[in-house]
Amino acid sequence: MFGVPIHSFYLILLVVILLMSGSLISYRMQQKHPDKDYTELRQRVQSWWMMIGILFAALLFNQTLAIVFFGFLSFLALKEFLSIVPTRQTDRRVIFWAYLSIPVQYYWVSIGWYGMFIIFIPVYIFLLLPVRMVLLGETKGFIRSVGILHWATMLTVFAISHIAYLLVLPVKNEMAGYIGPVLFLLFMTQFNDVCQYIWGKRFGRHKIIPKVSPNKTWEGFLGGVATITLLGGLTAPLLTPLNWWQGLIAGLLISVSGFFGDVVISSVKRDLQIKDTGNLIPGHGGILDRMDSLMFTAPLFFHFLYYSYY
Repeated sequence: MFGVPIHSFYLILLVVILLMSGSLISYRMQQKHPDKDYTELRQRVQSWWMMIGILFAALLFNQTLAIVFFGFLSFLALKEFLSIVPTRQTDRRVIFWAYLSIPVQYYWVSIGWYGMFIIFIPVYIFLLLPVRMVLLGETKGFIRSVGILHWATMLTVFAISHIAYLLVLPVKNEMAGYIGPVLFLLFMTQFNDVCQYIWGKRFGRHKIIPKVSPNKTWEGFLGGVATITLLGGLTAPLLTPLNWWQGLIAGLLISVSGFFGDVVISSVKRDLQIKDTGNLIPGHGGILDRMDSLMFTAPLFFHFLYYSYY
């Protein structure tokens, strides 16, 4: 419909309906309780409209623009990460090479060169960064700096680039098209965050890692895992080449890894004693606050799908 594969169109329509419902609920709450401050809620809803609009525009325009879009997200995420984590003055010339890895990595994605895509950052950038650092002649803080730069590149470039590579996989579900697996991953990851929050808010009693994320409970985690696992079994055959039982496994992978992505970035923020990783997205914080789960779910879902069907 409108040039969009029918199953992908239905999911996009569902997301738009959910956003409209959220906007209506936000408006009604403000009308019902004018004495309360709903600024953050309003900002969150408005930001969701903006983010979803840009995402859908990039995905639906063409494959190349979508790949460039995810490359730009990697740039923003790496920039934000390096802005909150202390680095040495001498590392600025090394950071240049970390940024340079973004267009190179996404070039491998665009030409579908899986072999280079999968080893470029874990092997070549892993070896290049410390070599460039050694040539600067500064040894104080060397181990810490090389660890920070490589981990930042792995999280923000390598992990996120798996989303883009889903776009170049041969289409095996004509009803969903090349955007189907991406929509499945993004929807399931974000809905997992919502489900774990709702289950935790309603039934949460036993905290999992109170020193890292006091609001995370076993009830919320298990409720989210059960919901997303079942939803994965229902929706995977519609948007991906996976069948229903493979969809259950995909849902389980996404729900569990999404939880760990969330708490890992929470650990980073607690270590740095900050609330948000940035203020790029009103009501949400920074780009890392919004993509924390995706940096863990994307590689695991991608490789499960890749080794199952490609």
